[in-house]
Amino acid sequence: MALISSAAVTTVNRSPVQASLGTPFTGLKSSAGFPVTKKNNDITSITSNGSRVHCMQVWPPIGKKKFETLSYLPPLTEDQLLKEVEYLLRKGWIPCVEFELEKGFVYREHNNSPGYYDGRYWTMWRLPLFGSTDAAQVLKEVNDCKEEYPEAFIRIIGFDNVRQVQCISFIAHTPKVY
Repeated sequence: MALISSAAVTTVNRSPVQASLGTPFTGLKSSAGFPVTKKNNDITSITSNGSRVHCMQVWPPIGKKKFETLSYLPPLTEDQLLKEVEYLLRKGWIPCVEFELEKGFVYREHNNSPGYYDGRYWTMWRLPLFGSTDAAQVLKEVNDCKEEYPEAFIRIIGFDNVRQVQCISFIAHTPKVY
């Protein structure tokens, strides 16, 4: 019968993880091995969207009004509107149709105090479509509103009833004068 020391037995029975638990902490590695970047205050070199184009204006500020989300795009077709409403419904948001007869955008006319703007609140077309699962039903409401008010701006809004916030809003119809 051979005698084995207790130190030899514990070393043999330890897993590599258990063996490393006893090693002392040696600290963080030196930062000398990390690459050093030179700070540059020239903002023209930060971003580029091509070799010849460095800045691109995405919205002309004169002569065009920005109404809502997606207003930088051409007017949406019926198919595109249908897809947007289907997205809204997939997210579980409640669709609502609203319309505006005057300007369709936020402006200041009646008061110059901070935070006050005219044109933020639109008239609701009927009640929100609680429980709606069909995008065609929402577009039918938009078309009904168009028939009643052909010279109105019409938008579709999606509300999140859990967070109690408006999540999406986009123009579904603009008058011919715009």
